[in-house]
Amino acid sequence: MYAIVDISDKQFKVRDGETLYVPHQREAEADDLLTFERVLLVSDEDGDVTVGTPTVEDASVTARVTEHVKGDKVIVFKKKRRKRYRKKKGHRQQYTQIRVEDLAVNGASENGASENATPESGNTSDSGNAATAEADSEATDEARSD
Repeated sequence: MYAIVDISDKQFKVRDGETLYVPHQREAEADDLLTFERVLLVSDEDGDVTVGTPTVEDASVTARVTEHVKGDKVIVFKKKRRKRYRKKKGHRQQYTQIRVEDLAVNGASENGASENATPESGNTSDSGNAATAEADSEATDEARSD
């Protein structure tokens, strides 16, 4: 199972247990849990893909902050020839290293545990119409009696 999640206006493909570097999260400290609600796409083990419009409803990614690190140094060198003008500056971008702990869709985490313990009926339809659900259950009862 994987998900595409928007973290600080950048998109990341995440899997459970994966470690990745995201733009610096100022409010987070080491060993804090972060929950990202802007999940743009979710794919399960069967290959079924759910694309959000713009986000997937009731989907979240939970990650633990491992540490804050700096990236490699980037050298900025400016020069104007024959003018004796040279400027050299360096910059190290700050990142936050996180470890993805859970991908949850519709309250059910990837591990199979449900976050909210409300039992779901197996005979309900997607439309939520009670008459349609009752007709479906009657049709299955008739099919079983044959």
